[in-house]
Amino acid sequence: MNKKDILIGFIVGIFTSLLGSYLFITFFTTFDISTGIQTIKEQGYLGKVITLGTTLDLGVFLILLKKNKEYIARGVILAVIVLAISTLFI
Repeated sequence: MNKKDILIGFIVGIFTSLLGSYLFITFFTTFDISTGIQTIKEQGYLGKVITLGTTLDLGVFLILLKKNKEYIARGVILAVIVLAISTLFI
């Protein structure tokens, strides 16, 4: 059960980061999502946008801890670590 909960948390963390990146691109840039990603990638800011999108994971993490879902919260932290390492190579 623990591995399943960690996997669920990892998936939730990745989707939350994608949602945060989407919200950042739509609200704080003048581009739509497809041209926004291309332009941001060309300028070399894609890793920074992914990092900004990861801030939503903090809220998810705190909610999961409040509901005593520690293993799912561990999966969210794992997703944050994987995304942080991946932004080094983007």
